[in-house]
Amino acid sequence: MTSERHAASGPPSPPRTSIETAPAAIGRTAAWLAKQVELALVSADLSLSQYRILGLLTEGSAVSSALAERLAVRPPSITAVVDGLVSRSLVERRHAEDDRRRVTHVLTAKGEKLLSAANEAVDTRLAGIAGSLETEELTARALEGLALWRHAMAAYHGTTPTATGVPR
Repeated sequence: MTSERHAASGPPSPPRTSIETAPAAIGRTAAWLAKQVELALVSADLSLSQYRILGLLTEGSAVSSALAERLAVRPPSITAVVDGLVSRSLVERRHAEDDRRRVTHVLTAKGEKLLSAANEAVDTRLAGIAGSLETEELTARALEGLALWRHAMAAYHGTTPTATGVPR
């Protein structure tokens, strides 16, 4: 027997039941959104990992271990990604003034420019997806939901979200 919801034509309605908002469904949605971000980043020739690192570096310089902790990956993973960013002149490695053995990573002007273009591509793609909802109110709610997740992630990490969306 087909339910009324599945038998109806047109786009699906927003979730109304606890089954549709269960953690597994939310997790799958987050994964789908991550894939959409990856697709948007193709135009900027960035991977999701590179995009995340560039975003964190908008806060200022950082050492590999701090980047790895914030991104929940192992330091060798950061080194490999940063190597690619350095080779493209998007990030510079600098020795810390107080400890020459410590190397920090700094976003270059070229990196800032590319990050800005990447942010625009991602925002456009996600806004376009949200814009396919039935009403402007639902579109606004979808985008507000993403902003709320940004604040939740910042609170979880004990940071403050910045205007760029990257927790500080």
